[in-house]
Amino acid sequence: MPGTEVSRKQHAWGGAAGIAVLVFALLYRFFPGLLHLQPQAVQSQVTTTAPVANANRATPWSAIGGASQGKSGSTAGAEPDVGTSEADAIRMGPPAPTTKEVAALLKKARAAEGAGALLEPKDAIALYKQVLAAAPANVEAETALERIGGAVRDWTLAAVERGDEDAAQRFLAAYAELPHSNEEIDAVRERVKLLHQILPMLTRAADFMKQGKATEGDDSALAVYRQVLKLDPGNHLADAGLASIERPQLDRALAQAAQDDFAGADATLAAASSIRPGSQAMLETHTRIDDLRRQRAESVLAQARSALDAGNADLAESLAKKAQAISPDLAGLDEFAQRLRNARLYASYAPGQVLRDRFLDISGNAPPVVVVPTGEFVMGSAADEEGHQDSEEPQRRVRIQTGFALGQTEVTVGEFRDFVAAAHYVSDAERLGAAAVYDESSGRIADRRGMSWRNSYDGGKASDDAPVVNVSWNDASAYLEWLSARTGKHYRLPSESEFEYAERAGSTTRYPWGDGNPAKVVANLTGEGDRSPSKRGWSNFFPRYSDGYWGPAPVRTYPADAFGLYDMAGNVSEWVDDCWHDNYTRAPRDSSAWVNPGCERRVVRGGSWGSDPLQVRSAFRLSAPADTRSARVGFRVARDL
Repeated sequence: MPGTEVSRKQHAWGGAAGIAVLVFALLYRFFPGLLHLQPQAVQSQVTTTAPVANANRATPWSAIGGASQGKSGSTAGAEPDVGTSEADAIRMGPPAPTTKEVAALLKKARAAEGAGALLEPKDAIALYKQVLAAAPANVEAETALERIGGAVRDWTLAAVERGDEDAAQRFLAAYAELPHSNEEIDAVRERVKLLHQILPMLTRAADFMKQGKATEGDDSALAVYRQVLKLDPGNHLADAGLASIERPQLDRALAQAAQDDFAGADATLAAASSIRPGSQAMLETHTRIDDLRRQRAESVLAQARSALDAGNADLAESLAKKAQAISPDLAGLDEFAQRLRNARLYASYAPGQVLRDRFLDISGNAPPVVVVPTGEFVMGSAADEEGHQDSEEPQRRVRIQTGFALGQTEVTVGEFRDFVAAAHYVSDAERLGAAAVYDESSGRIADRRGMSWRNSYDGGKASDDAPVVNVSWNDASAYLEWLSARTGKHYRLPSESEFEYAERAGSTTRYPWGDGNPAKVVANLTGEGDRSPSKRGWSNFFPRYSDGYWGPAPVRTYPADAFGLYDMAGNVSEWVDDCWHDNYTRAPRDSSAWVNPGCERRVVRGGSWGSDPLQVRSAFRLSAPADTRSARVGFRVARDL
């Protein structure tokens, strides 16, 4: 029994001892503070019990040192790298818990940091350092001090930017006690050192400004600010000083522009441009002055348009020049210049424009006319041109400087009929009792009694859309006098130079289409394929050409020329205003008609439906008495603009 009892007691004591060891181990593991034990192994692995996100929450540091940004590379919520491998973590087990004292210090440090209290002895920096003294590897405290170091560095630089040397020195001293790299702190120290050097210069420049010495000479604020910028490019205080010099100049330029003194504004801006080249204020002032310039120029151009509409071309031109002087690249100037040119040359019409004047006192309209562009050309033909005649020389350059309009077509039978009916006019053919018409039996043009403008080329009844023939120069002049009275415009026969200019329409060849046979149907000419009602053909003709008519064709049957005119070559020959002269010696070199009082013979221009090909040349001319009536001759109107 005694042995059994001893054995039972040993088991009891052993169990109690095991329980005590277990309790001690648990206390040691989870509550080491109760035993006042801080093993080095535990201290080296202390971590915060607070969430990681709280360690990096945003803090109002701008209240202390101005705007700052976190240290480059730190990221809120990122897990710290403590340099342990996965094998070490498995071997060492989970990190040891933070002691109550460390946890309390971290809590106070977070609160101080959150309140922006960083630099005072008992504030965030000091508290985080106490944490590291108690727990040297505490990741939260290390990260916080790095973060605060980045902020204090930024405050130092911000103080330098605003010229606060005392604050810069104080922040620099604090930064030196916080985590940093040698390169970073050296760079910050250089900035603070430079501030110490330029502050007296900035003070000197400010004194010059107070003394009114802003820009003149080396002893001026401008010169000193430039020295500062040479030492410290981008210095905000020096740039602000230059801006204070620049601003009055820009304001002066704006005032000049507001008073329409744009030349003065440009000169002022040019002088101011060297103060702060390319500054935003300079660019904005340029934009504002350009807007004022454009608005003023547009207003003046609008006045010019009104003057032109009122018929005052001189005032319109003066105002347009003023608008151009204000804003040379103003939109609409080119268009207005063309309008002004047209106004002077074409009474505000445009070349190629078709006009048709209404009668003022009776119902009806004048024949349509086309505005002919001004220009110059060589009139007549060279001696070596095939078909050349002595009357077509000497060649001379003629300038068409005055705008005019020319009948789009020859005057038609219907248009002439309206005149005869309204004016009760008796034509030369009716008064003299005969006119020359085509005789099919002989194939010739011969006088026949009873013929007049009412008859076609062969003596039949003329259709209203055919060009009127069998009218004399006198008949054409009477029609144009009546037309002028009905419209209030000056209608007349074209001059010989106007006719040839319009017939050539920019060409310099024998014919308007070239030097030889036309390659396509261009006009009513004598063609090899043309046949009369009795199958007659022409003895002289354009080879391999047929236009479908023997005799005049209705107007507008063939294409218009480059000026928009029909039948300038072919169909019927036409009266012009000039008296006949055997050559061009002493002929006018402008567009005026060459007229001698009382002349009896007038000039006929342009080929007809029955003309020899050599008579269709642009330079061809012939003479006829003013009372001639022929089935091959008509006329078209000209109108002054």
